[in-house]
Amino acid sequence: MTTESPVKFQPHDADEQRLAEMGYRQELRRKWSGFSNFAVSFSIISILAGTFTTFGQAWNNGGPIAISWGWPLISLFILIIGFSMSELVSAFPTAGGIYWWAATMGKPIHGWFTGWLNLVGLIAVTASVDYGCATFLNLSLNALLGSETWAGTLNQAFLLFVIILALHGLINIFGHSIINVLQNVSVWWHVIGVAAVVVILVVVPEKHQSMQFVFTERFNNSGFADGSAGGIPYWFYVLPLGFLLTQYTITGFDACAHVSEETKGAGRAAANGLWQSIFWSAIGGWIVLLAFLFAATDVDAINAAGGFSGAIFASALTPFFFKAVIIISTIGQFFCGMSCVTSMSRMTYAFSRDRATPGWRIWSKVDRNGTPINAIIGGTIAGGLLTLPALYSYNKIPVAFYAVVSVTVIGLYLAFLIPIMLRLRLGDRFVPGPWTLGRKYKVLGWIASIEIIIICIYFILPIVPAGVPWSDKFTWSAVNYAPLAVGGVVLLVGLWWLLSARKWFTGPIRNVDEPVPAQRMGSDG
Repeated sequence: MTTESPVKFQPHDADEQRLAEMGYRQELRRKWSGFSNFAVSFSIISILAGTFTTFGQAWNNGGPIAISWGWPLISLFILIIGFSMSELVSAFPTAGGIYWWAATMGKPIHGWFTGWLNLVGLIAVTASVDYGCATFLNLSLNALLGSETWAGTLNQAFLLFVIILALHGLINIFGHSIINVLQNVSVWWHVIGVAAVVVILVVVPEKHQSMQFVFTERFNNSGFADGSAGGIPYWFYVLPLGFLLTQYTITGFDACAHVSEETKGAGRAAANGLWQSIFWSAIGGWIVLLAFLFAATDVDAINAAGGFSGAIFASALTPFFFKAVIIISTIGQFFCGMSCVTSMSRMTYAFSRDRATPGWRIWSKVDRNGTPINAIIGGTIAGGLLTLPALYSYNKIPVAFYAVVSVTVIGLYLAFLIPIMLRLRLGDRFVPGPWTLGRKYKVLGWIASIEIIIICIYFILPIVPAGVPWSDKFTWSAVNYAPLAVGGVVLLVGLWWLLSARKWFTGPIRNVDEPVPAQRMGSDG
């Protein structure tokens, strides 16, 4: 009837041995292939999600050039960030990922802030993806059932959002045996779905925009600079705000690290999965966005819809193909949200395993199947609360949604910045894994760091003039609350650090030397 075994954890293979060297015994099930590892990040990036839901941000802030030229330019910078992180995940393949890297290469304070920023970013990306999915499902139901049956109101969208969040939680809890298979299915849905959308937008519309429109046209529907599409305000304020489309869509690739403890051959597989998910998403995303722009012939209708991508499909396609595109995107976004919950729950589990969260005993528990159930439930509830302001909109522009998107970008990328800078500081003292940048780590690390700092500054700025506090037209419904959300978290965890955590938080806590529970040994075979 004993609950503890005096026998210490014994690694079974090279992956478990490397994890033991980092201080942890194998608790999560290591059954993911390299392709499954790639699939989870590719699904979270989801070009069927970000390109559809944040298209309007680039359309209003810069116009076609913010998309046709902005996407490949920003994608290149993100790929450089990805290369820097691939080297780190190869050296440290653990579910704690970014937080663990920072705490190990720096001091406990680095791990503390990195972990909290990463956790906030992962909760926000889960919320933003599921809200985007709800928006498109709302549109789909309106198109399929008719406005008399389903009006497609803001309240209905939020109700669908809550339902989708709950479904993703349940899938991650009860679908433990097939979740990696679903990630693989998600990849093929994205590949085939994107191809179908592009073919539809090329073949079905009666006419298309010119090359000149797609690659040279400039818009400024932001309300800033009196709508001018030239001059310093346009090039240095309005246009960079449009880059949120790319920076948000291609994010969440740290999932490769968070599921590395469940991946076979993680030292190479997780590193390759990380940068390859960025690379292929960048190419696929650019193709689908160009298809959007060439099909965007009714500019007035798109402007009247606040730049919403659905207006392109409604004006350019027949009702049947309009519904087909919306449904393809909605299902892709559903897969994306499922993957987000997987990544977020693993990070919550790992951070709590090292006692960094309130109630860490609750969030670090795994069930007999190696699933962190409590972390899944807590993260989805937090995502729902973060998105409550989305019940309000401003002038057809979903400012609250873009604010959650900004929280995602700022939280995640600041969390990426800290370990990248620490890697630069270590220099030749850093011990690389099987995947390494060699001497190129310096130039790539500095480029990545500078880009992250710049975009984080831009994405805390007001999105519309009515969100400027000293504006005569100021209204709280137009406020970009990203700086309030991220700043509030940083302030709270900073105070917590100063008043308490610095006395007891020491970073990663080894559990490999602790006795292995007999039940765990039996369930693991």
